[in-house]
Amino acid sequence: MSLEKLSTQLSDVNKGKNKKLPPIESWNPPYCGEIDMHIKRNGDWYFGGTIFKRLSLVKLFASVLLREVDDDSDDYYLVTPVEKVKIAVEDAPFILTQWHWKDENQQTMAVKTNLDDEFLLSSEHPLTITENGDLYITIRRNLLAKVYRNVYYQWVDLAKEVKTDNGTELIFISANHQFSLGVL
Repeated sequence: MSLEKLSTQLSDVNKGKNKKLPPIESWNPPYCGEIDMHIKRNGDWYFGGTIFKRLSLVKLFASVLLREVDDDSDDYYLVTPVEKVKIAVEDAPFILTQWHWKDENQQTMAVKTNLDDEFLLSSEHPLTITENGDLYITIRRNLLAKVYRNVYYQWVDLAKEVKTDNGTELIFISANHQFSLGVL
């Protein structure tokens, strides 16, 4: 599996003016092994040890990224109509880098990743906290975006201390859903 072949397959799928994500869930290509592609902890994408310099190419590959989770593994794949290849991801494939309120009443928050994916922070795109306190948002297909440190500190400033069954938590609301930044 070469990078050029994979890129050509994806370009063929993504032709046209409609910028929807490819329907990879409906594709059932054969597994074709691993490819030397790596997503670093900071969100940088590498192939063969060389960083991708074209954001458009990274966005193209990200559009067909799939995460499969089971009891034994947490694997990432690039999926085309004819091939499925495994890639390495150090932490999360995306970084949540920005946010803003969508309304004047500050009731609905829009968040944005390092690849310009924008969506509402809601029950559909929940915020989760790991045991070591890292924050992630599910964006699509089981894919996570790690909350960047600057966003976390901005959220701490707007969150309110609320006593819960878990203790005193930092809570804020978006899209009628409560999100916790953790127990104090």
